[in-house]
Amino acid sequence: MSRSPLPGSARRSVRTRGTAALVVSLVLAGGLAACGPDDSDSASSGPAKGGATGASGAPHKGGTLTVLNAQPTTDFDPARLYTSGGGNIPSLVFRTLTTRARENGAAGSKVVPDLATDTGTPSKNATVWTYHLKKGLKYEDGSPITSADIKCGIERSFAGELSGGAPYLRDWLIGGADYQGPYKDKGKGLDSIETPDDLTIVFHLNKPEGEFPFLATQTQFAPVPKKKDTGTKYESHPVSSGPYKVVSNENDGERITLARNTHWSAGNDDQRKAYPDKIDVRSGLDSAVINQRLSASVGKDAAAITTDTNLGPAELAKVTGDKKLASRVGTGHFGYTNYLAFNPKVKPFDNPKVREAIAYAVNRTSVVNAAGGSALAEPATTFLPDQKSFGYTKYDPFPAGDSGNPRKAKELLKEAGYGKGLTITLYHNNAKNFATSPEVATALQDALAKAGVKVRLKGLESSDYSDTVYSVKTEPGAFLAGWGADWPSGGPFLGPIFDGRQIVKDGYNFNSARLNDPAVNKEIDEINKVTDLDEAAKRWGALDKKIGEQALTVPLFHPVYKRLVGTAVKNVVISDWTGVLDISQVAVK
Repeated sequence: MSRSPLPGSARRSVRTRGTAALVVSLVLAGGLAACGPDDSDSASSGPAKGGATGASGAPHKGGTLTVLNAQPTTDFDPARLYTSGGGNIPSLVFRTLTTRARENGAAGSKVVPDLATDTGTPSKNATVWTYHLKKGLKYEDGSPITSADIKCGIERSFAGELSGGAPYLRDWLIGGADYQGPYKDKGKGLDSIETPDDLTIVFHLNKPEGEFPFLATQTQFAPVPKKKDTGTKYESHPVSSGPYKVVSNENDGERITLARNTHWSAGNDDQRKAYPDKIDVRSGLDSAVINQRLSASVGKDAAAITTDTNLGPAELAKVTGDKKLASRVGTGHFGYTNYLAFNPKVKPFDNPKVREAIAYAVNRTSVVNAAGGSALAEPATTFLPDQKSFGYTKYDPFPAGDSGNPRKAKELLKEAGYGKGLTITLYHNNAKNFATSPEVATALQDALAKAGVKVRLKGLESSDYSDTVYSVKTEPGAFLAGWGADWPSGGPFLGPIFDGRQIVKDGYNFNSARLNDPAVNKEIDEINKVTDLDEAAKRWGALDKKIGEQALTVPLFHPVYKRLVGTAVKNVVISDWTGVLDISQVAVK
């Protein structure tokens, strides 16, 4: 689980072993393509599916792109970032073995080669993965990129002082659980990563992982030349393998200036367009100010975007009546689900009929309205997001329509022994946000009251909320939660929430239902062996349906992300992988 790529004005989450992205208390924050100095001007300039049209005319090279953000891109070190970290900005500097396809909509949920020639060659049981690097890859100083550099980049991510990145490698690599990084092992390194020659790297895993190509998109797979590794100081001037290099990084990410890496070649990078000559990132701004500046698009702001700030309900209301402004709003969908979580260890949620009754009583129309309306949220009846790449299988185990079925809920409560109704406590975050807000909690309170369930609301501040609901010792019977994936697949979605072996008793635990079903665990293992991602997706969808019938959670809605761009911004591309504008595709007049 990671910092969420959810688009919005604030985002941070907690982490655990081998999990996907989680957002406990925020609206997504970005979360949430190759034409350089020696490339042609050809590129797609159409709008993303449901996205902004952008400035007219074909995209071209040149100019300065301004990025206006609320959150600074701190920890600009590939070891400490997620691929989506920093709202896609790091992907301009750090290339990885594989990457996401820089295309609109569902096409952008595919994993494609980046530094590697393909997405990897697995052994028969998917425990060994081999990659070959493209020839002619260079850093910003013109020196060659080698397989040893990728090994170095991965190994340094195990160092305690550089923690913060995705935790999967520690779980998946043989010897990873005990490895402490290169600064303590005196250069010995991980034996499970082999580099037989400068262009070959081989990974040995302790279990089958058919989704390793997705993992190889994480920034821990960015190459780091060992001679340039300065430990915690590396973030001040990381060595670029991408189309841009860091010229300056002021006040820990508050202002970052990127310029072209003249040694980057579009010939071996067919994903990043690299149109602007310069990128000026300014962070620490108020969200309302960001949207006002983008709306006005005066001066340099005409060539500006944001990678972490959504339009809110009030701002969208203004946009609706202005066709020109509306044409500059990009719409995206990221794999994320907001849901009501149950702890069956707490009465009355130990009774399946009580959980089912609540599922029938939920009014998703009122929940969606509380989350900002249909422009910002879509009702959900499945835990997996409504996207093919996740294995989405349409089903509703407790069909109650958009407004709920209180009559059916009362029948189930009577069968459960609560014919006269019952009282429960629902925990929520006091902060105003999509996933766990007081507004969503109140909407549920009103809906359940019609079914004879009195809901007492218990609001906590953000840090206390996370510490309370994600601890086995203090987890309440019912609370609001949200979950998003590090990559578009059912694996990092269902595994952390429903795999009984991922129950954490002495840290953050996200299997709130404490489900430890041998059949579910076995099916997760079997799907992880599958290297055909389409086949795996179908099986994830079937497993989602099987688990959903137990009413261990009540899916509420999937968020929708709306972002403004300046009047001079062209080539707006929004994929289902991140749900937000891909900065690597943007051009300016």
